[in-house]
Amino acid sequence: MALISTRRWQSTRRLRRVEVDVPTDVPSTDAIFLVLRRMRFPLIVLITIFSISVLGLALLPGVDDEGNTWRMSLFDAFYFISYTATTIGFGELNHTFTTPQRMWVTLSIFASVTGWAYVFGSLFALLQEPAFRKAVSLQRFRSKVKGIHEPFLLLAGYGQAGRTLAMALDHTGRRLVVVDEDPSRIDVLTADQLASDVPAIEGDPRNPALLGLAGLGHPMCEGVIAMTDKDEMNLAVVMAADLLRPEVPVITRCSERANVSRMLDFTPHAVINPYDRYGSYLVMQLNRPATHQMSSWLMSEAGTEMPPMHDQLANGRWMVSADGRFGHEVALDLRNAGLEVIEVAPEDGMPDFTDIVGFVAGAESDTTNLSMAAHARLVNPEIYLSVRQKSIHTTSLLRAFEPDSVFIATDLVAFETLARLESPLYWGFVEHVQTMDNDEALALRERITSRLDRWCPIPRLIPITQHSAPAVFRWLDRGHKVTLDFLLRDPDDRDHPIEAIPYMLKRGDEITYLPSMDSEVRIGDEVGLLCRGRGLSQLNATLYSDASVEYLCTAREVPSTWVWRMLRGIKNH
Repeated sequence: MALISTRRWQSTRRLRRVEVDVPTDVPSTDAIFLVLRRMRFPLIVLITIFSISVLGLALLPGVDDEGNTWRMSLFDAFYFISYTATTIGFGELNHTFTTPQRMWVTLSIFASVTGWAYVFGSLFALLQEPAFRKAVSLQRFRSKVKGIHEPFLLLAGYGQAGRTLAMALDHTGRRLVVVDEDPSRIDVLTADQLASDVPAIEGDPRNPALLGLAGLGHPMCEGVIAMTDKDEMNLAVVMAADLLRPEVPVITRCSERANVSRMLDFTPHAVINPYDRYGSYLVMQLNRPATHQMSSWLMSEAGTEMPPMHDQLANGRWMVSADGRFGHEVALDLRNAGLEVIEVAPEDGMPDFTDIVGFVAGAESDTTNLSMAAHARLVNPEIYLSVRQKSIHTTSLLRAFEPDSVFIATDLVAFETLARLESPLYWGFVEHVQTMDNDEALALRERITSRLDRWCPIPRLIPITQHSAPAVFRWLDRGHKVTLDFLLRDPDDRDHPIEAIPYMLKRGDEITYLPSMDSEVRIGDEVGLLCRGRGLSQLNATLYSDASVEYLCTAREVPSTWVWRMLRGIKNH
């Protein structure tokens, strides 16, 4: 059992000294102003042609049916040119035109058609201009963000990690606003079949005004996620969020250790370095295999069988063949764990795998990684293989090859971010498990598997409230007591426990991991459970049944309906 204190996230340090409004003044040209400016000369040309045509037709004399001279009024000339110059051809005439009038009308028709062609040509050219299209999209984006009336997350970066995260969040019903500097990624977002309409804009997330336009200052913005593939860009997003909206939590990714410390100065909710995370998982697997086994199992999908435990990986040399930061991060983590590590360059050809217990293939090319891993398996069938995957196109190949471990940086970042957003208390429990020593992890494994077998359980959070647990709430409200042991028993036979164990008990700001079964449950508590489907159904029956709660807590069987209670003389209080 572990007791810690926690509060709803907020920065304990403040770098902001002066409160300022979140800027939204992104440099742009208003679409209406752009239309008026670009169409000014074509419209002047058209109006001039129209005016000269009307004036000329009004001045030219004509002859009526009786041979008298007549002239059109300005209104009649305007009326005639209006349906003639627009090529409608209404055909209403006061009198038959004379030859000069017909010549003037002919010239007016050709001139007006030319003028209209010039106007429409200019308009179509304007519609194709990037500046105009950007101005229109910017105005549309601004109105969409202003129209959001529910909590949303601001996502900077729609690469592979951002896209994976966005799809998962959309599946859970969360609203998003996306900013990315690459227009092709915005096009991908538009083509993705997301359930909700996601406002997206192309632009540099390092611009605070663009973040403001995307909703950083919006009262419904509940968090910022920096998922770009550039550390400097992610740092700029973290800085902007902390200085302009310090109360809004930020989760960011980072690739270099030096940049992690810079980001931490601005107190983000989490900084996820996938290379460092993976190196830590490898070290955990070497030094605390049971801890790694439990950690990876609890992070799997419900129903996943517990993975095997590798407990002989620390007895020998390791080899890392990787490019750039990934190789250095992993090698450093392994050396810090006291292991002998050999670093080789992927371009140097196939290394010697003699006396190597573990091999990390981390080149930038998936083809190179898979070929090196295949050669290592042929030379040393017992070697532990960790393969880095960069492209989703090689997923089927790696699944067929089945290495011991596959590192996908974007998936690791997206998974942890999603877990922190959707199940922060359960993720806190997983992090607690990762701090256990090997013996503690073995004890936890025995505790879970003795009741739930070796298939990953379903995590559930049960708030003890009138809405989520009405029967338990009423029982506690009448001054009675409920323990976890009573709560997690079969409502039909209290001598048998259900398939569920508590992993957490949250009371106010205090969290107890792996609480004792004798722990009392109080109104307002949150109980985290690991359970099977049948156990969850039995628990739901208890939470909503006053008779079940009383039976489990007192061993007294009472009627479940008000009528039977009245017949037996039992008062419902």
